[in-house]
Amino acid sequence: QMQLVESGGGLVQAGGSLRLSCAASGRTFNTYVMAWFRQPPGKEREFVAAISVGSTTYYTESVKGRFTISRDNAKNMVYLQMNSAKPEDTAVYYCASRRIIVATSAREYDSWGQGTQVTVSS
Repeated sequence: QMQLVESGGGLVQAGGSLRLSCAASGRTFNTYVMAWFRQPPGKEREFVAAISVGSTTYYTESVKGRFTISRDNAKNMVYLQMNSAKPEDTAVYYCASRRIIVATSAREYDSWGQGTQVTVSS
């Protein structure tokens, strides 16, 4: 398992941009799939994006073309660039990791950060 710490959340106006960061511990970061999930108020946690060990990216349909996930293996960092933000993007965003195989279900991930709040105002 890894220790994950998110940062970069905050308040942004609709149409604006925000970049979330996730710092990961461990010497084998490059063998982990990294993902972002979010939990809107009163709803269940949902998949947002994932990046494989080979840097192939995956997105939920609602964020395609607006969000970009990336990783920097030299720094043990993963990022989520959020552009053209919408009020429905408002949620607590979580960074998560699992070994090797990409998954979109939260229960498949075994390490989680504490979450960072993103609020998009209309």
